[in-house]
Amino acid sequence: MTHEMTQQLSQWLNWPGSERNIPFVLMAGPCAIEDEETPFEVAETVLAFCQSHHIPYIFKGSYRKANRSSGNSFKGIGDQKALEILGRIRAKYNVPVVTDIHESHEAEMAASYVDVLQIPAFLCRQTDLIEAAARTGKIVNIKKGQFMSGESMAFAADKVRQMGNPKVALTERGNSFGYQDLVVDFRNIPIMQEQGKCPVILDVTHALQKPNQSSGVTGGQPALIRLIASAGAAVGVNGFFIETHPEPARAKSDASNMLPLKQLPELLETLIRIHQAL
Repeated sequence: MTHEMTQQLSQWLNWPGSERNIPFVLMAGPCAIEDEETPFEVAETVLAFCQSHHIPYIFKGSYRKANRSSGNSFKGIGDQKALEILGRIRAKYNVPVVTDIHESHEAEMAASYVDVLQIPAFLCRQTDLIEAAARTGKIVNIKKGQFMSGESMAFAADKVRQMGNPKVALTERGNSFGYQDLVVDFRNIPIMQEQGKCPVILDVTHALQKPNQSSGVTGGQPALIRLIASAGAAVGVNGFFIETHPEPARAKSDASNMLPLKQLPELLETLIRIHQAL
């Protein structure tokens, strides 16, 4: 990372107060590392916009998809190969990278290639996993479980700090509503900011998933991405997590809810304007 990016992220993590100097942090990239070319195309496009608008950018990509609706769903191109691609993006563009881990033994392995270790929503209560991520000294981003309240996520954040690592963020991604839908309760954003004493990110695209479909493939509502993101900006979220792809329809994971890459700049401009208005 450049010295400027390091300073920006350190300032952002030192919430509250960072919102006065940084519009928001953006975590964006394809759902999964599915080939050699797509991650670099996304990283280059998003970084160019973020640099011109002074937005701290963290490239996002999952090296393996462990939580799948069907056993036949795409899981990855191989852990080592995908992690090496993340490492090359980090080196080529000099940007921080985030990826998710699923078991404790993965923390050290992934930490060699990325700057942020993400705890998936379904695993946000797994103490051993969170502590393993924290011990690496990396930033730990914990997604709020679809079954959790905002207040209860303070304990997840504390697990990171108890390992001597103050670098923690929480992410809102909606709560289960019935068997096949998610709803974002925007009260959770200020609640987690206050209770967790850390910055809070809004996972815009996963919040619009429609899981557990009878087809065995998760659905989504990408037409509502602008609405959910704008509402998040209006309540003062500290960052956005957005999965984006040049051609979502051909993506091997989360095709139904990713944002087309060409639409991302316009969305970010809207979010910047909302932030400035506040």
